[in-house]
Amino acid sequence: MSNIVRGTMLLTAATFLSKFLGMIYVIPFNSLVGETGGALFSYAYTPYNILISISTVGVPLAVSKFVSKYNTLGDYETGMRMFRAGLTLMTVTGFLAFVALFIGAETLAKMVIPDDDFQNSVGDVTLVIRMVSFALLVIPVMSIVRGFFQGYESMGPTAISQVIEQIVRIVFLLSAAFIVLKLFDGTIATAVSLATFAAFVGALASCAVLWIYWQKRKHHIHKQIQQQTKKYEIPTKSLFLELFRYAGPFVLVGIATPLYQFVDLLTFNRAMLTIGQSEIADIAYSVINFYGHKLVIIPVTIATGLSLALIPAITKSYTQNNKDLVNQQINQSLQIVLVLVVPAVVGLSSLSDVAYGSLYGLTNIDITGPLLAWYAPVALLFALFTVSAAILQGINEQRFAVVSLTAGLLMKVLFNIQLIHFFGAKGAIFGTTLAVGTAVCFNLWRVKHTIGFSFRQTFKRFLLICIFNSFMLLTIWIVKVIFGNFLSYEEVRVHAILMLSLGVGLGGGIYLWFAYQSTLLERVLGERVRVLGRIFKRR
Repeated sequence: MSNIVRGTMLLTAATFLSKFLGMIYVIPFNSLVGETGGALFSYAYTPYNILISISTVGVPLAVSKFVSKYNTLGDYETGMRMFRAGLTLMTVTGFLAFVALFIGAETLAKMVIPDDDFQNSVGDVTLVIRMVSFALLVIPVMSIVRGFFQGYESMGPTAISQVIEQIVRIVFLLSAAFIVLKLFDGTIATAVSLATFAAFVGALASCAVLWIYWQKRKHHIHKQIQQQTKKYEIPTKSLFLELFRYAGPFVLVGIATPLYQFVDLLTFNRAMLTIGQSEIADIAYSVINFYGHKLVIIPVTIATGLSLALIPAITKSYTQNNKDLVNQQINQSLQIVLVLVVPAVVGLSSLSDVAYGSLYGLTNIDITGPLLAWYAPVALLFALFTVSAAILQGINEQRFAVVSLTAGLLMKVLFNIQLIHFFGAKGAIFGTTLAVGTAVCFNLWRVKHTIGFSFRQTFKRFLLICIFNSFMLLTIWIVKVIFGNFLSYEEVRVHAILMLSLGVGLGGGIYLWFAYQSTLLERVLGERVRVLGRIFKRR
């Protein structure tokens, strides 16, 4: 059991480190390519992320489950059959996804860039999409190998390869952009195209790591197959049917955010051109779907990571028909999200100008700052959607997540253009808010309808969290009024960093003090927060 726990902790740590690296590299990347380059980068990555999810179809996780299941039954041959069949499937789907994206790049680019008034051209967008498409040849196959190792309860190969992939990708991405722009005085389009090609380079590095692990362990695996005494004669067709039945419903859930971004990809520039704001379209798009999104997703990653840890327990309690415990665990999952994400959202909205200015510079801060302020609250909805969809899985209602996501996506498609026409660039944010909010409401309704869940306790604690956040918001306002008299945080980047530090330190400190003194944190998290106990003396 200790090996399983150790492996899970290793994989969790590696996943967090990989995501953290994926968040911070955009700071130097922004200083190299700016908002125009960021928008160009996002134009390529949005369809790429969707095709990666579709081409893998949730199969790697399913393969790990299948391999683990049949290994436990002593049938190692069936697990190997699944692995080989999965490799074949991923090779085919990855190649088809590559061909579709590479050939369709120009058509997609013409849909993204409707006019010559934009800073990025159709040729630029075509190039970056084609460069990122090469990663589709490698990543689906690589993900199957990771799933196979996890089926053997070996998390090391996945963890190490994941981190190496991210490090190599980021080093290549930043180095290529720097060399092109600073040493050879090249174009932003060339720099960004190499930056997107970094996904392929990182995937190759990950494959090298996995190959080394395979060479070390294949002898042991083949030995187990030779010595097995049981064998289940399951047709390959039956294996695939069960595989897709398990993985299918959560394909769409995994690509929820890229799907919303894809709607923006197809509609944002056209709508901005219609209302005569094409000159700021690239800047606004990069804030909403790339640079700003990286900031917004930080609290979501932390909160959902803690909250999702309760899902196996919810599944177990629901299977045992322990309704009281299921309700308690669902309440805790939702409250963890609220207690961590709400203050992050309020803080980021109120400090949006200094937060964006500190990390990405103060150029066009009159555009970027307000957009981040409007976009920050969507983080709460993203977190609630992820957790509520996982809760549906825990109570065996995972198929309904497809219904809720479809409803949300329909709202985004129907109203996105109209909202941009009416509100400008922030209309795209309102469209995403409407879409994710709809999906969350559907998910929570289904939870309540299925198990008779009561939101009373969660709502009461949400009100308490809002009260504490009002004190935090007041503190941040006072800090900006007082220190704004001698800190030119809208013009000097160092001053913006100082203001951000003061706002986060004092405002966040006030929230944590109230949350700790009221015992809210330990009631939600389940135990006393010792670090805060050393700082705040409770009477």
